[in-house]
Amino acid sequence: MTQNYRTEKDSMGTLQVPESALYGAQTQRAIDNFPISHTPMPAIFIKAMAYVKFACSNSNLELGLISEEKATAIQAAAKELIQGQHADHFPIDVFQTGSGTSTNMNINEVISNLAKQLTGTEVHPNDDVNMSQSSNDVVPTAIHVAAAIALEEHLLPNLEKLTQTLKNKEIELNGIVKNGRTHLMDATPIRLDQEIGAWRHLISDNIERLKDTQKRLHRLPQGGTAVGTGINADPEFSRLVCANLSTITAIDFDPMDNLFVGLSSQDTSVELSGQLNVLASSLMKIANDLRWMNSGPLAGLAEIQLPALQPGSSIMPGKVNPVIPEAVCMVAAQIMGNHTAITVGGQAGNFQLNVMLPMIANNLLQSLEIAANAADVLADKAITGFTVNEQKIQETLETNPILVTSLNRLVGYETGAAIAKKAYETGQPVFEVAKAMTDLDEETLKKYLNPALLTEGGNPDPNE
Repeated sequence: MTQNYRTEKDSMGTLQVPESALYGAQTQRAIDNFPISHTPMPAIFIKAMAYVKFACSNSNLELGLISEEKATAIQAAAKELIQGQHADHFPIDVFQTGSGTSTNMNINEVISNLAKQLTGTEVHPNDDVNMSQSSNDVVPTAIHVAAAIALEEHLLPNLEKLTQTLKNKEIELNGIVKNGRTHLMDATPIRLDQEIGAWRHLISDNIERLKDTQKRLHRLPQGGTAVGTGINADPEFSRLVCANLSTITAIDFDPMDNLFVGLSSQDTSVELSGQLNVLASSLMKIANDLRWMNSGPLAGLAEIQLPALQPGSSIMPGKVNPVIPEAVCMVAAQIMGNHTAITVGGQAGNFQLNVMLPMIANNLLQSLEIAANAADVLADKAITGFTVNEQKIQETLETNPILVTSLNRLVGYETGAAIAKKAYETGQPVFEVAKAMTDLDEETLKKYLNPALLTEGGNPDPNE
């Protein structure tokens, strides 16, 4: 099919734009200039930009700087973008001008044209939609708004769900004793509810870290305009925009104490990414524990059986793999990679502006999204449904020579080591070997070698 074009003009001249496009000349120049990854900015970032434009137009209206007719037209267009409409009119590559100016002008042009279509009102992309603003404060503000929404509405609820799922599993498996492992080698006993409880506390700690970061994430640099001085913006503009954003997003936003910081630095994005990096480490630890415990079913640990979700091999019939933990591990690796890029990007605050904003936005928002989704599938498709092979756990527990550790106070380390060595060599239970190699009576040995009691810590008292 033949594409029809129209002629658009900007300060650099004229060029052809697809007839159906809601954007204009500056967007088209960016499309032509940056055919790099063919990855557009995330949908939630465009939504956040639309929220900012809505709030800015209302703030300009309150300050008497724009007519009610134009403000209403801008807000009508912004509402449609907030609802996710017209997504194909935001095609600019993530790897663009470092300030995100191209994307800011993209949304200014789309709102301008859409406002006219919806209301018949002429709205200029720079003079009206971008009034009292600069790309240099709009884009950093949108990063914070988008991340705040993703964190509040998606990631934190999914992490709370994961902690509750783990809590439920703790209750379900309470009292089942198994071998502990250090260095992947047999260690003293532990209960399954203790092991799962550690996972739950890892996630709870991550929730606390993320909530602490919210305090800084909810502070916005809007109103700093070009370099942080607030040129061309009313002194009240920053406060009004935050108040309007708080109303329309139901998230409490406040102006940054120092707007220069918000333009020149992306420290809060680096901080949030750092918290996600810790979360990725926690998720990978849990996922790998599940993989090891599920390994087998004949030649591995085979302590648990994860839900069978799909065939595991194109050549080996009957093979079933731990696909959810594997996917979670890949998510964790991606978040760690994103954090490295964001950290490098955070250093790009040259004088009064950071110039890696689109990449930071893309990586941060991807990390938030995939972390939330990974937590959700880990809860629903791995934790909830795994079963325990109690017979296998009991067999390995009974023959674990490390149980002799509890006798150290009675027989000493050297004798304990000799008992363990003989138990390894002969395959006999520690109880039988210790009975033969020491003068301890059966009652004392049963007390000290009771795996369940060993999970309580301290030292058993044979006299009790």
